[in-house]
Amino acid sequence: MTDEASGRRPSIRDVARLSGVSHQTVSRVLNHHPSIRPETRDRVLSVMADLQFSPNRAARALVTSRSQTIGILAATSSQYGPASSIAAIESAARARGYWVSTANVEASDPLSIPAGLSHLMAQSIEGLVVIAPQVRVIRALAAQRIDIPYVTLQSTDLDPGHTLSVDQIAGARLATRHLIELGHRDIYHLAGPQDWIEAEARMRGFLEEMSDADIPTTAPILGDWSAEFGYYAGRELLRVRDFTAIFSSNDQMALGLIHAIRDEGLDVPRDISIVGFDDIPESAHFWPPLTTVRQDFAELGRRCVDLLLGASAGSVQTADTALVPELVVRASAMARARV
Repeated sequence: MTDEASGRRPSIRDVARLSGVSHQTVSRVLNHHPSIRPETRDRVLSVMADLQFSPNRAARALVTSRSQTIGILAATSSQYGPASSIAAIESAARARGYWVSTANVEASDPLSIPAGLSHLMAQSIEGLVVIAPQVRVIRALAAQRIDIPYVTLQSTDLDPGHTLSVDQIAGARLATRHLIELGHRDIYHLAGPQDWIEAEARMRGFLEEMSDADIPTTAPILGDWSAEFGYYAGRELLRVRDFTAIFSSNDQMALGLIHAIRDEGLDVPRDISIVGFDDIPESAHFWPPLTTVRQDFAELGRRCVDLLLGASAGSVQTADTALVPELVVRASAMARARV
């Protein structure tokens, strides 16, 4: 809404004049100062609403030396995990009165990493989150000087002291153990891309669980996260069909596997059991509904923001502890008939 006489947007002085207070008082309301009486605050907020007034964030940053902004440096990806992490951080930041600015970088272009970092730093961000699923991005970032609080969302020790993650290894072990407990011994693993940190961790979890159960394994198949690859891999594997179960490193590839199995006239889970990872919203509506591993992205976002800004009232700061995912049992895996 603009001032009808001048065509300009309403200012903090307009709010002060119509509220009958000083512009310093309006500023204190904007900054949630505890000295403001409730009736004064309510009157000022009412005038702001009538004027459709929104404070100029750049001007406030100059006055307060605070941008109220968290930066996210993200390796470009449409995958469910990174996208959900960004959404969770944005939600947690808003709950603390912060904005989020995201810079997407190309994992294959090392020069885009310092460029993205510079773009965020120019906005005077108060904290940084790095969502970089690829090993090469974390290594390139290590060469940059970062003089603000930051945290990387990844499940390796590439940047100790700044890491927050979901325990991908534990999640993969849950999925693999579920198949073993159902009586399966011939289990394949359809892994994600080799350079992805989560893919490597899930593969490691699968191999560790199989080893602990003293079950021989074949080499995991490296995929690309897509349902199309899952379908292709399924058709190739079914040429021999020397397995009774597959643990897929994500739900999309599991969907392609189910499609391939059905195209061969076989049934999931009667002939082949499938377990995925991520619990994307559509997983409960696959046919059959997919047994998978769920990550708590909302909690990940809260912990991430707490780590950067300090724990909020009523929360416990446990950033140094990886979140443990949970197995969601549905109908895509069943007990193996004894022969």
